[in-house]
Amino acid sequence: MTTFHHRLVSISALTVALPCLIQAQATPTPQPIPGRQTAADARLPVRRVVLYKSGVGYFEHLGRIRGNQTVTIDFTSGQLDDVLKSLTTLDLDGGRVLGVSYNSEAALDRRLGALRLPVGQETTRAAFLTALRGARLEVRTAATRFTGRLLSVERTDRKSDAGVTTVDTISLVTDAGEIQAVVLDPGVSVRILEGDLNQEVGRYLTLVASVRDQDLRRLSIATSGTGERDLFVSYISEVPVWKPTYRLVLPTDAAPRKPLLQGWAIVDNTVGEDWENVELSLVAGAPQSFVQSVSQPYYVQRPVVPLPEGMLLSPQTHQSALGTAGTGVLAGSVTDSTGSAMPGVTVTVTRAGARVADVTTDVRGRYRVTGLAPGSYEVRFSLAGFNPVSQPAVDVSGGMETVLNGVMRLGTLSETVTVSAATPVVGGRGGGGRGGLAVPPPPAAPPPPALEGAAFRAAQQAEASAAQLGDLFEYKLTSPVTIRKNQSALVPILSGEVEAEKVSLWNAASGSARPLRAVWLTNATGLTLDGGSFSVTEGQAFAGEGLMDPLKAGERRLLSYAADLGVQIDAKGEPVPTRVLKVQVARGLVIHQTEERQRRVYTVRNDDTEPRVLVLEHPARAGWTVGGTVTPAETTSAWHRYRIPVAPKTTATFAVEDVRPGQTQYQVSSITDDQVAVLVRDRLITAEVEAALRRILAQKADVARLTTALTDRQAEITTIGRDQDRVRENLKALKGTAEERQLVQRYVRQLDDQENRLGVLRKEIQALTDERQKAQAELNRLIEALSGS
Repeated sequence: MTTFHHRLVSISALTVALPCLIQAQATPTPQPIPGRQTAADARLPVRRVVLYKSGVGYFEHLGRIRGNQTVTIDFTSGQLDDVLKSLTTLDLDGGRVLGVSYNSEAALDRRLGALRLPVGQETTRAAFLTALRGARLEVRTAATRFTGRLLSVERTDRKSDAGVTTVDTISLVTDAGEIQAVVLDPGVSVRILEGDLNQEVGRYLTLVASVRDQDLRRLSIATSGTGERDLFVSYISEVPVWKPTYRLVLPTDAAPRKPLLQGWAIVDNTVGEDWENVELSLVAGAPQSFVQSVSQPYYVQRPVVPLPEGMLLSPQTHQSALGTAGTGVLAGSVTDSTGSAMPGVTVTVTRAGARVADVTTDVRGRYRVTGLAPGSYEVRFSLAGFNPVSQPAVDVSGGMETVLNGVMRLGTLSETVTVSAATPVVGGRGGGGRGGLAVPPPPAAPPPPALEGAAFRAAQQAEASAAQLGDLFEYKLTSPVTIRKNQSALVPILSGEVEAEKVSLWNAASGSARPLRAVWLTNATGLTLDGGSFSVTEGQAFAGEGLMDPLKAGERRLLSYAADLGVQIDAKGEPVPTRVLKVQVARGLVIHQTEERQRRVYTVRNDDTEPRVLVLEHPARAGWTVGGTVTPAETTSAWHRYRIPVAPKTTATFAVEDVRPGQTQYQVSSITDDQVAVLVRDRLITAEVEAALRRILAQKADVARLTTALTDRQAEITTIGRDQDRVRENLKALKGTAEERQLVQRYVRQLDDQENRLGVLRKEIQALTDERQKAQAELNRLIEALSGS
């Protein structure tokens, strides 16, 4: 029995892992920590591996540790990034995980920037010497030697018989004050005379050389406990994608039985550690995963804020706050068993059963309750998932701040709850001394429940059960698997009988007169088959291979694997579809119906001595339906599939007719003479319908005539009205003129004649309106009565 008393350190919600070299050893420190044990080479072997199609793997390690032991795990930087996003550790049997640490590596340019030597990662001799300006150097040539401080490094032109060349020249100021210029020829050496600068150069060269070192990041897991215990570690990392491949064995006529389907998976172990007797699961799905360099220190550009010009240069004093003699303060912090701050904890303060205050801890786990009257209070800390912590008697003094800290543990564990009270901080009128409050811990809780290691592992497996895989599906191998590091293996994932019919498959899009050999496979394994390659064995010989898309349990799929050289197919079709027209007239509508028909004839010749079952794929076109006496065996989004048996040495003919109906309709009231003439010409209507349409056209003409007459009279009335307005304006302008009497008489006679005409027009409009209404009613009656085809 193992005691399930642990502390969970989780760096992600996703607990998916990578197997790496995990080696338990003593932490290398200059002075050993008291109580920390040194461990011999111990290993946490890989116990479970789950590989995904998204290129990540989930790994679990479980091994024995002893005492206060630190386990170190070596990764590359790329592996460590994934680990830091997903690491989960469990120290079982009463131990605890104290913390996880790793060596942090800042970017090289930032580390170089920390040196006092202003040189980048890539430099030249001239740039390096320029960075040493002011340093004390010794320069040796073939003829002389002198020392001094470096003044400058310049590029100068030197003339010779061969032409002009550019050389580097350094200038030194000697101890005597002379400036010496020396050309940096191959025979000239420069030595740095300052010891601290030599050390800085050495550090620079060490940093530059570090980029060639092996990318090694060491993660340390510190544990605390007594005796031997189990340590569980899990995390994820990038791994090669596993690849499925299948073998289909077709039975012979001599041995009638169902076809056998075998499934295998190609698995690669490239993570640097052997997998010995691991539980291997292969998930045919791609959960979302990404790469993020979380192991590298990240810096942000902070704004530079200038100092204010007017600064207070003299020191100042400030008055102290007056304390309130009648109230006190309760404050403190809440942590978990490892000392980590716990935000969001509810702190409830009650007195004599009455609730006084409710506060919540901040991001640092701190809380503060003010305005408490002196007396004894009960304080309770609560958070979902953790055991509540209560302190029944906390004395608060007036004018004082009482500090009460809480320690909370996981709710699934039955552990001792510890509440400690620190010395209170001085308040206002309480004086300058310091008061104290001793809070005894509550009674010890009963020991935690025991849980078998096998039960724990079963619980871990339940977390990855098929019910929680969603749209994914998993192949879980029943037997342990051993794969050495940097090796690959072919592991079996299924073997069972399936339903398969051997057929020949052809469609016109292939561009070949020969069909393909295929099997119409029904997945009767009860498992989902992931997409991959497959090979076919028939008659104890290789028959071909092909590719398969994912196949659900019970689903049927055509799988082609070879060319059928015994069958030829020829397809002929009508280049232009025929059109069938029909016209119906009903309830004032002319319905013009069309139907396009296109016939395609397939001729199949079987030259083999064995019968064939041809699966012919006929195109499924949008808006078209297939006619004929034969119904397709199945239809996809692109094809109608027909099953056609063909006897040996015979020719079979098969025809498919595609039909596309269409319809156009318009109002009888809008029909024209030309349209009627076309309908009569194409013999789309009967003589009775034609006569009815002619009567309708004649009635439409009568209605149009009356409408025109009404429009003309309305226009005349409008014209007379405008003319009368003009006459009235002229009469107003004649007042006081010599021609007034003569013109007034003329205009009056004109207005009188126009009024008489308006009376006649209004009567005519009324008569025409009545006549048009009768004509329109008759037209409507003729249209309603019209029907036929």
